[in-house]
Amino acid sequence: MLEQQLVNALSLGCVYALFALGFTLVFGVLGVINLAHGAVFMVGAYAALEAVTRLALPLPLAMLVALLVSGVIGLLIDVLVLRPLRNRNAPHLIPMIATIGIAIFLNSAAQGMFGAENQRFAPEVLPTESFQIGAVHVSVIELLIIGLSFALMAALFVLMNRTQTGRALRAIAESPKAAALLGINVEGLFRLTSFAAAALGGVGGVLIALYSNAVFPMMGQPMLHKGIAVIILGGMGDIRGALVGGLFLGFAEVLAVAYIGSTMRDAIAFGLLFIVLLLRPQGLFGKVLERKA
Repeated sequence: MLEQQLVNALSLGCVYALFALGFTLVFGVLGVINLAHGAVFMVGAYAALEAVTRLALPLPLAMLVALLVSGVIGLLIDVLVLRPLRNRNAPHLIPMIATIGIAIFLNSAAQGMFGAENQRFAPEVLPTESFQIGAVHVSVIELLIIGLSFALMAALFVLMNRTQTGRALRAIAESPKAAALLGINVEGLFRLTSFAAAALGGVGGVLIALYSNAVFPMMGQPMLHKGIAVIILGGMGDIRGALVGGLFLGFAEVLAVAYIGSTMRDAIAFGLLFIVLLLRPQGLFGKVLERKA
C-alpha cells in the first residue's frame, strides 16, 4: 500500500538526512570530505549497544552515550589529525586520505573487539508498540526515528541561522582567515563542528541499528556511499540540500523495493540521482562554495 511505503520511506530518508547533515557540516565549515564519518556512524551504534547490554542503561540514556562517544571520536579526529594538517597548509586531498586511514583503523578495531558477525539489541530493549492510523501501521521505532531526526535537524538549522555561533560558522565557511581577523575563535569552532557532526552521525548509527536491529563493523560503509551521494545531490555544504537529498534517496529506495524489486534498489535510487545531476550538476541548492583568503 502506498501510504505504508511512504511512512517507511520517510523513516529511512530521515536517517540518511541525519547522516548527511554531519557530513555536509564538516565539509561546509572545515572544507574536508571526512571519509571516516561512516566509521563514526558505526561507533555510535556499538556505543548504544554496549550501554544497553553491559551497563543496563535504558534506551534514551544509551542514545545519549552514543552521541557523546561519537562526538568525542569526531573531536579527537580533528585535534589529532585534521588540525595538524591545517597548520601545515596540507592540500585538500591529504585530509581526505587521512580520514580513510582513520576509517580503516576504527573498522578494524571494532572487528577485533566485537567480531565480524551481526549483533542485535535484546528484544526487551526494542519498543514493540505500534499505532494504526487508518490503513497505515506505524511502529514506535519509526516514530522515534522520524521525530528525533527532525528535532535534531531543526536544532541545527536554528543554530546555523538564528544564533551568533551560526553566523560565526558561516563566516568561517566563507573565509577562515577573515573570520580570525574579526576575532572569531576559528579553532574552537572547528572543534565544535567536528564534535557536532560526529554526534549526528553517531545518533544516525543508533537509529539505523534500531531500525534493522543489526550492528556490525562495516555497517557504516554503505551509509558513507549514500551520504556522499546525498550531499552531492543536495549541493556540497548546504544543510537544506542534505535534508532534501536524504529524503529523496530514502523515498527512491523504498518505492523501488516496493514496486520494482529489492535487487534494483540501489540501481533505481542512484539512477534517479544521476538523472537529477545531469539536469542540475551543481546539486539542488547551488554549487560548491570556494573559500577565499
